[in-house]
Amino acid sequence: MDSNNYHQDFNQKMTLKLREIMKELPSFTASFFIAVENTSTILTRVNYAADLRIFFQFLIREVPYFAEKSISSITKEDLKAVTVDDLYLFLDYLNLYTAADNDEKFIENHERGKARKVACLRSFFKHYYRKGILESNVCDLLDTPKIHEKAIIRLEPDEAANLLDIAENGEQLTKKQRQYHKKNVKRDVAILTLFLTTGIRVSELVSLNINDIDFKNGCFKVTRKGGNQVMLYFDDEAAEALEAYLSERKERGNYALDAPLFLSMQDRRISVRSVELMVKKYARIASPLKKISPHKLRSTYGTMLYDETGDIYLVADVLGHKDVNTTRKHYAAMSEDNRKRASKAVKLRK
Repeated sequence: MDSNNYHQDFNQKMTLKLREIMKELPSFTASFFIAVENTSTILTRVNYAADLRIFFQFLIREVPYFAEKSISSITKEDLKAVTVDDLYLFLDYLNLYTAADNDEKFIENHERGKARKVACLRSFFKHYYRKGILESNVCDLLDTPKIHEKAIIRLEPDEAANLLDIAENGEQLTKKQRQYHKKNVKRDVAILTLFLTTGIRVSELVSLNINDIDFKNGCFKVTRKGGNQVMLYFDDEAAEALEAYLSERKERGNYALDAPLFLSMQDRRISVRSVELMVKKYARIASPLKKISPHKLRSTYGTMLYDETGDIYLVADVLGHKDVNTTRKHYAAMSEDNRKRASKAVKLRK
C-alpha cells in the first residue's frame, strides 16, 4: 500500500463513518455537509455530524417544542424555534449528559469540547441563514466559551536526549517490555528521532512508506492536513537512525520500496495508537512528571527550533501551521531552503 492509498483508505473510512452518522440526522442537514465539503476536511465533517447528533438529541430531551419529535422528523423550518436561551441551555447540558444508547453512561464536555460544538453550530446556523431559511442567525447572540490556555508541556533538550538513550539501551524497562525491546529498538529510535528532529505529526509518520524517503537529498515526502504534500528535511542523526532501521528490515526480509516505513510487531503498518503507547512507555521513564505524547515531542522540536533560530515564521512553516497564530500570533510562508536550514538547527546528542 503506498502512502497515497493510505490517505485514500483513511478518507474512505471517514466518509463511510460520516454517512452512518448522517443516517441519524434530519435529512435536510445533507445540504450543510455538501456546502462545507470544499472548506473542511473529512475528519472535521465527521466531528460536525457527531456534534449535531448531540445537539438534536438535546433538543428532543430538553426543549419542549421538540419533545414530541424524533430526530429524523425535525425539519429546517423547526430551526426557527431554537432560541439563544436554548443554546445556552445546551452549553450547560454539555457539562454532563447521558449517552443516547446508554442511560447509565455519563459524558462530560470541558471548555474545548464546548467550544468545538459552538463552532459547529455557528457554521450550521450560518448556512441556513444564508440560504434564507432563517430570518436571523441565533448563534450570533451566543458567546463562545472561554478557553484557558494550558501550559505547554515539552521535554527539555537533556530530557529529549535521555529519551533517545533509554529507547536505545532499554534500561529501566520492565522484564516484559525488554522481551520486545530487542526486536523494536531500531524502529523506536528512528521514530523518536524523526519526531524530535523534524516535528512530524504522528498521522504523517504512520503514513510514510519507504519510497517516501530520499537519503540523497536528506528529505522525505509527507501529506499534510488538507492533502498538501511537502518535503521535510532531516539531519545526519535522523538519517543514521533510519538507515540502521532499514538495514535491519532488509536482513529480516520485510523490505520493499512500496512497503510502510514503520511496521508493527505483526509486520503491518504501525498504527497511531501503537506509536502513542511506545512514546508513553519511554517518556514515563525519561520524564515521569510529564505526560508526553507524540504531539508533545512535536512541541519539543518546535520550541528547540525557535530557541536556536529565533524565527517564528520558520517554525510555523516547518510545522505546517496554516495560521501562524498557532505558533505565536504571526504568519509568513517560507521556502524549502528554510526547511533545509531547519533540519541542521537542532542537535539532540552532541
